Amino acid sequence: MAIIKLISVINNAMIEFEDTIIGAGAMKDVYFSPDKTYVVQFIRSHINETTIDRLMTIVKVYHPRIFNQIGGEYWNKLYCFPYDIVVHEGKLGLVAPAYQKHFFFEYGSKNNDFMNIKGKEKDGKWFASANLRSKFLDDREKGNWQSYFRICILISRAVKRLHAAGLAHSDLSYKNVLIDPSGGNAAVIDIDTLVVPGKFPPEVLGTPDFIAPEVLKTRTYAYNDTKRKTPCIETDRHALAVMIYSYLLYRHPLRGGKIHDLDSAKDEEMSMGENALFIEHPTDASNRPNLNDIKQTFLPWADVNKIPYNVAGPYLKNLFDKAFIDGLHNPSSRPTAEEWEIALVKTIDLMQPCQNYSCEQKYFVFDNKTKPICPFCGTQYRGTLPIINLYSKKHNKAYGADDHRLTVYNNQALYKWHIFKNIFPNEKLNEADKKRVGYFVFYNQKWYLVNENMPTLKDITENKLIPIKSHVELVNNKQILFDDSDNGRLAAIQIINN
Repeated sequence: MAIIKLISVINNAMIEFEDTIIGAGAMKDVYFSPDKTYVVQFIRSHINETTIDRLMTIVKVYHPRIFNQIGGEYWNKLYCFPYDIVVHEGKLGLVAPAYQKHFFFEYGSKNNDFMNIKGKEKDGKWFASANLRSKFLDDREKGNWQSYFRICILISRAVKRLHAAGLAHSDLSYKNVLIDPSGGNAAVIDIDTLVVPGKFPPEVLGTPDFIAPEVLKTRTYAYNDTKRKTPCIETDRHALAVMIYSYLLYRHPLRGGKIHDLDSAKDEEMSMGENALFIEHPTDASNRPNLNDIKQTFLPWADVNKIPYNVAGPYLKNLFDKAFIDGLHNPSSRPTAEEWEIALVKTIDLMQPCQNYSCEQKYFVFDNKTKPICPFCGTQYRGTLPIINLYSKKHNKAYGADDHRLTVYNNQALYKWHIFKNIFPNEKLNEADKKRVGYFVFYNQKWYLVNENMPTLKDITENKLIPIKSHVELVNNKQILFDDSDNGRLAAIQIINN
């Protein structure tokens, strides 16, 4: 095996790569660096001046704009973003970080790795299909339901940053977003097709399952027809919504039982395009999955009556409505990536560990019922369940509800973003604010909040301070002031299943 050495175009750096192809996609051949920390991706097809200009701009302008600012190192784990260019034997090559180890299957598929996936990339399709998960994946690769929420937060955050820079990915899909459910990791890849509105048009329409309906509907229009819709930030929003729905519910939001045409190609184009219909549309049930035609390995997830989308909680239910009812054929109504990020973070605060240790999902979202039950295994919650309803000062200085609550479980942590309304757990969060300030514990049949770092924690009901290293019992209707500053929050305790 020979090592090829080149001087890069952008940074004038020495780039080395082994002369053995490690992967070949539709457009690129990929080679490892000797230390396996980066790859060189040579574009196989002929490229024109516009493509060269796009790639140079991505590497020379947008990479430093995202990574060379304060906090830029955060994005290293969320993107495989090309950072240099080389030319070899007349071909242009992109230099990008290698995928991290956790994005390759550690365990083979069931039945002695029947599908031969051990060591291969974790294509998201394996994790978004109830059938594939059930039939082939090793349980150690599946993660739990909470880990998929964390993955969706990372994907939303990565898409949010691209859109904030004025960029559209143009081809968000399972194959261009790697995920690692067992570790709760995600990374956006194949960033060389980024769309810059008004400057760099899309080179692809997208990947089936993720192409927005308006793009499919108008794809045969003349290229210069103003009614022709092509990938942009709004179509990214559709793809993101599809991805989140699929990762949380293991089914596609538009692939139901409705037949539009006996010709399969025409039916596909209509069902994903002009006639696309949410399978859980509240007033039009014509696209509900036909359970008589569905294999057992798709169940119970394909049964939208047994596991409806509202199991994901009220915040996500509202955004799914916006994405697949209001915004399905009205792109301007689709939720932004930041809206998804906020809703996902708030939903994690509603999660409860299932008390059935054999439950595959391990967690469920509290459904605001007095007798909570896991929708996946049917296990009813046993014991008392404290709910922390969060309030903060409004314009008139009176406390008002924040539409944010926290369901308590043993050893659950309390963080600064819970006790201050002006702190949010995103990429801007500093290290000091990542540390927990308290935790909840169940002891002698009672629930307590232990104060670790809340100097002004006060029991409003009893009118007494709760010093650091002490605790306060959580009882129904108790009010606790986390912090007495203008941004500090008040907690109203509600005991469920009392």
